[in-house]
Amino acid sequence: MIITVNPATAEPIAEYHTMTSGDIREAITLSYWDYISWKDRPLSERSQLMKRLAKLMRIEKDQHAALISREMGKPFSQAVAEVEKSAWVCDFYAEHAASYLKPEERDLDGGMRGMVKFEPIGLVLGIMPWNFPFWQVFRLAAPAIMAGNGIILKHAPNVTGSAIAIEQLFRDAGFPANIYRAVHIDLDDVDRLTGFIIDHPAIQGVSLTGSTAAGRAVAAKSGKALKTTVLELGGSDPYIVLDDADIPEAVNICAAARLLNSGQSCIAAKRFIVHARVFEQFEQLLLQRMQSAVMGDPFDPTVEIGPLARHDLREQLHSQVSRSVAEGARLLCGGNIPEGRGFFYPPTLLTAVHKGMEVYSEETFGPVATLIEAKDDNEAALIANDTPYGLGSAIFTAHTERAMALADQLEVGNCFINSMVKSDPRMPFGGVKQSGYGRELSSYGIHEFVNIKGICVKAL
Repeated sequence: MIITVNPATAEPIAEYHTMTSGDIREAITLSYWDYISWKDRPLSERSQLMKRLAKLMRIEKDQHAALISREMGKPFSQAVAEVEKSAWVCDFYAEHAASYLKPEERDLDGGMRGMVKFEPIGLVLGIMPWNFPFWQVFRLAAPAIMAGNGIILKHAPNVTGSAIAIEQLFRDAGFPANIYRAVHIDLDDVDRLTGFIIDHPAIQGVSLTGSTAAGRAVAAKSGKALKTTVLELGGSDPYIVLDDADIPEAVNICAAARLLNSGQSCIAAKRFIVHARVFEQFEQLLLQRMQSAVMGDPFDPTVEIGPLARHDLREQLHSQVSRSVAEGARLLCGGNIPEGRGFFYPPTLLTAVHKGMEVYSEETFGPVATLIEAKDDNEAALIANDTPYGLGSAIFTAHTERAMALADQLEVGNCFINSMVKSDPRMPFGGVKQSGYGRELSSYGIHEFVNIKGICVKAL
């Protein structure tokens, strides 16, 4: 049995029955037969259905956003934005899948003509986290299904209601009933049943967004079964502020990037690496901004910070902060567990952070920002790269050429200049090092789960 809990009140929301291996086998079989017919449907038909899904999502956005806020604590306005973005990615692939999947011709020697075709591979298992319960699913599902594949989704248990709502959206939009299926697994049996799904012959690809530890486990299972994988894992994104940056503007963007979704994002700003000449000014302004952020009920429109999604996540975050303070970091604000109901944790700012502290290079999943001083651009790059992660990054400067030179030194999958890191359907998204491999979104994302088939013809 899965029991979902409202993190703002710590009260139960709903109960859901979990599935046995027999239930999962039946769901996969039904999905496979829907895939067999779906893969041969014209792209124009797939596109019409995907556009209908996007329209339906926008019509129902408030009810879906309210579900997101109840299940994982995201402020309601941010949940609405998440649903709207999910509709956007559906529209994007409805409009662009035909060009991304168009066969490519090649001129070959000896009277040969070549063609490269992009064909679906089967069912793709999506293992998705709770922090963006709609967006994470749709940035996999929209391109994979437009390519002709089917989806089996194993969502995080605390957002089971969202997984079911997405399943219903696909059906209401007119898709085959089982082309997207959510499976619900008891936490005590997750390793065994996830392995069972990966081993199933109808499953030909696996996409996971989650922790690095989860990525290693799934990669091992998928590698043994020789299944294609895309892993989007943790991050400890560096935001580098150079001495010629517009400091007030940089502070506003950096704070928003740290506090969005209550800091619970793999691409949230986590480490602020600031040039020595502007360090004090940046520190003072960021402190004021963090202290002014309102924490409370996700449905209150004045609230910027909701609760963390689970009690154990708050305990883990607080432990990271406490250990870093004990090691010499200076706590400027926050850093305490408030009294009362819910899993709230206040905006927290740590300065005097140095190598050896956990928050120097590791991921903090919540509204905790760390300040690290750098003497010049080269040292900033060295500090930014001094982490096992390599997901996103940002650079703030008045000179684009300076930023581009610095961006070339960063070991990351994404770099934003004078802006916060975000995923965008038009751009490839993913990381390097322990942040995973493979790419989502853009043409690169739709090509991850296709058979790139080469055909060579000799003229007679």
